[in-house]
Amino acid sequence: MKFNPFEEKPKSLESCIMDWKKLSPKSYKKLESSPYTRVRCILMNGTEYESVWFGHQFHRHTSDNDLRRSLALIRRSEQQQQKLISGLKPLDENLLETTIGYEQLAVDLTAFLAQHVSDKHVKAALDFALLEDFDHLYRYANLLESDMGAKAEDYVGDYTEIMPARPTIAHHRHPFDSVKKPIKNKDATPFDKCAVSIITAAEQQTMNYYMNLGGFYKNQKGREVYTEIAMVEEQHVSQYGSLIDPTASWFEMSLMHEYIECYLYYSMLCDESEPSVKKVWEMLLGQEIAHLHAAAKNLEKYEKKEWREVIPNGDFPELVSFKSNKDYIRNIIKNTVNFTADRESYTDLKKLPKDADFFKYQNKIIKNENEVASHKVVQEHIDRFGEDYRVQDKPHPIKSLDNRKVDNTSVGRKQ
Repeated sequence: MKFNPFEEKPKSLESCIMDWKKLSPKSYKKLESSPYTRVRCILMNGTEYESVWFGHQFHRHTSDNDLRRSLALIRRSEQQQQKLISGLKPLDENLLETTIGYEQLAVDLTAFLAQHVSDKHVKAALDFALLEDFDHLYRYANLLESDMGAKAEDYVGDYTEIMPARPTIAHHRHPFDSVKKPIKNKDATPFDKCAVSIITAAEQQTMNYYMNLGGFYKNQKGREVYTEIAMVEEQHVSQYGSLIDPTASWFEMSLMHEYIECYLYYSMLCDESEPSVKKVWEMLLGQEIAHLHAAAKNLEKYEKKEWREVIPNGDFPELVSFKSNKDYIRNIIKNTVNFTADRESYTDLKKLPKDADFFKYQNKIIKNENEVASHKVVQEHIDRFGEDYRVQDKPHPIKSLDNRKVDNTSVGRKQ
């Protein structure tokens, strides 16, 4: 069914402001709710983070106080939305348990987007980082069992396998290789324009989460794992952010932010299985429609443009939905596990020259692979339990990664 938020009658912006009671929602249940309910909450929390910080940057790049007041009212509402969504996380879900949800989101959102985008460069970027987030899930799952005696399969359900992909030790690349070619909004499909912004916001939230909370982990081993993977997430944010069309004006970007939020809330509403959380998505969709119409008015007032000049067709593209992507992920592992980034492209490691920036950076940051946290956490699990922690439906698609008694540090890293 088509849905165009520009055709909906918006409520007033003032009516979007919520009281304290509404900001204390009923949480989902850690082990009883669908894993994808957790994932949706994390996605929308990250979407609101992005919107809030974009609003602050817009505010700091204009001297018109009437405009700044308009942005401040929208931003206050976005802040409340973020706080409400954050409150959906149950009190008994700790930092590491939530991290498992972050990585499941990264895996299944990226896989979904990769299967639906049209731009081959965007698809290549998604497929490339997909394998890295998939490996992060495996590393954190080993930490979870070692430190908590808990099994990640209880948090991800039967939707997502847990096994190594391109090893995290191979993810550390020169900053130059994270810069890609941006899409052009005038040529990109509506879904592609949404996809690059959605994945940037999602990965940005993961980066921020690990940057800030990793230092609060209870032991040094865990702190080091968060530090290492946070650096990889920085690379992902740089990679995905470079795909966004940089030529859009502040007002056009503002309109796109609000449109994408409407699109995601509608997607979450249609996809949600938890009744109480579904009501939250419905309420916040109504608020976002008000924000969107306000952004359209600002575009018209300050740039004399109609919303159709930025978003020619307001009907939502195919909605985002969460489902298992096991076969797709296995295929990407099988065909691209030895790829690395090489400036604007992705290349089989065997084809890189010996003096490539990838090898220079690896040699600079990794003096001893046995001191690299993502490797140590799996090796310590093997030493303690006799094998790593993983959940595989069938043998690993890469033979050298199928041995549960050895953590491979060569795949995707050594020629």
